[in-house]
Amino acid sequence: MAADPRFHATAGPHSLAVIAAAVGAGIVGDGGRLFTGVAPLQTAGPDDVSFLDNRRYAAALAASRAGAVVLAQAMAGKVPEGCIPLVTAQPYLGFARVAALFHPAPVPRPGIHPSAAIGVGAEIGEGCEIGAYAVVGAGAILGAGCILEPHAVVGPGVVLGARCRLHSHSSISYAIAGDDVVLNAGARVGGEGFGFATDPKTGRHVTVPQVGRVILGDGCEIGANATVDRGSGGDTVLGAGCRLDNLVQVGHNVRLGKGCVIVALAGIAGSVTLGDYVVVAAQGGIAGHVSVGDRARIGAQSGVMNDVEAGMDMLGSPAQPSREKWRQIAALRRLATASIEAEREAALQKAAGPVRHDFERNDGSREQG
Repeated sequence: MAADPRFHATAGPHSLAVIAAAVGAGIVGDGGRLFTGVAPLQTAGPDDVSFLDNRRYAAALAASRAGAVVLAQAMAGKVPEGCIPLVTAQPYLGFARVAALFHPAPVPRPGIHPSAAIGVGAEIGEGCEIGAYAVVGAGAILGAGCILEPHAVVGPGVVLGARCRLHSHSSISYAIAGDDVVLNAGARVGGEGFGFATDPKTGRHVTVPQVGRVILGDGCEIGANATVDRGSGGDTVLGAGCRLDNLVQVGHNVRLGKGCVIVALAGIAGSVTLGDYVVVAAQGGIAGHVSVGDRARIGAQSGVMNDVEAGMDMLGSPAQPSREKWRQIAALRRLATASIEAEREAALQKAAGPVRHDFERNDGSREQG
């Protein structure tokens, strides 16, 4: 099924030569053949490009009517007759680039809606689109080509680089953002960090002023209803290309390296440091003041309470190296199996009644007992 044009901008058609260049694949067949869109294997037609990145869907490939499929070399010989294989080492990446040809990012429609509020001294870059009821605070600076959807809020003094996009009802304050930063609907960047001291005499919590900022590197994307707190004294920093999924929480003074991926419902406590390209899977949690090395991966629902070395895979709560965790799981399974077998054997013996034995008397006769 093709993308609904009411919701998704569509470009094309594109020639096979253009598509192959985007994938980084050689051309098989007529390079001038035109394609009109992208679609899954199950619904693609002769004018669509699809992809295969998992052998589990080999049957869907065999039955597909797609005109071309982006896939790995190992699967190239399995495309049905009439389908063109576009071979690449990274099929999903290749398909992402093809999909972007047919569905490019929205282009701003320059202008400021009459209901938008622009603060004193705010600077709006060339070609920006400011939607209905959007707010740009006093002294804020928007780079060229930014899009503020309805009800988006840019706080006073905030700096946005070029081509940033704030979806509806997102907000950013106390922050400096690079180019191509995206805040999805309801995202909150720059809110007050969770900092307070408790008075032992009264039991009251006294707020510690959070006087830092948030620094977002180029290409950062913040998911819907995700939150990034500003620093308490220093800054909260997200390196270039970081991706936060929906409902992620990043506490004050956290520092993320380049290209980190934080998946839905994960939480990172204050003053945590993540290296480059760290992945925190869904519902993962990291305790405060912990350091995680480059390219480490934190498994789903894992709780990290101590520093993690670069390149480590961690599982469980408290999190442990994945190999150790799996060995423990295997040992527990063996113990559980042995316990179940022992209980089953005991139950069988009980059901069979008491065991009877034969005893031989001195006169040679036998007696059971």
